Amino acid sequence: MTRRRIIIVDDHPLFRAALRQTLAGGDATVSVEEAGDLNSLSAALETDRDCDLVLLDLNMPGVRGFSGLLLLRAQYPDIPVMIISAVEDATVVRRAFELGAAGYLHKSVGPTEIRRAIETVLSGEVFVPVGTTLGGEDDHTALMKRLSTLTPQQVRVLMMLSDGLMNKQIAYELSISEATVKAHVSAILQKLDVDSRTQAVIAAARIEDGQFEALFSTGGDKV
Repeated sequence: MTRRRIIIVDDHPLFRAALRQTLAGGDATVSVEEAGDLNSLSAALETDRDCDLVLLDLNMPGVRGFSGLLLLRAQYPDIPVMIISAVEDATVVRRAFELGAAGYLHKSVGPTEIRRAIETVLSGEVFVPVGTTLGGEDDHTALMKRLSTLTPQQVRVLMMLSDGLMNKQIAYELSISEATVKAHVSAILQKLDVDSRTQAVIAAARIEDGQFEALFSTGGDKV
């Protein structure tokens, strides 16, 4: 009997417990684990990378917008990630798929729809919420694709830049040299096709809600 491993990543214990019961109740083929944050998830995956699906909340401490999804897709590209969120905005849903999500599930749906969504993704297909249309690209689709090319460490550096940290502070937090931080920043600017740290920070801030209008309106500054 093939056992399928699912990890729920959400900072609300009651929601995790309810979702776990919905997924694993009565099904001996499903193994459901819980993680309250990305660090706990990473620890679980480093112990055993054999995972069939990660269910990820968008809004958790230490995670801003799509940064968690970006990090997971960069670090564990072979593990499908489904977003499960209270956010039902169509633009947010669309951006999640552009960044590599295997599905998007609204927290407002019932157990039957949850199970259907999970089975859809576990079978290798993409689950799109009812009423959501993914077709067509806009001016920001290319940027989302560029964001998805960042390495895990580049995602971390970008998020720290958006928190206002300087190179020296980032180096300390990540236990790397300032020269390495500078190299990461340069790579980030190149991958995002922007000219300055400020523009990169604006991109990081905008990935939360898909509002990229100001991305190219800010002047340059030093790496």
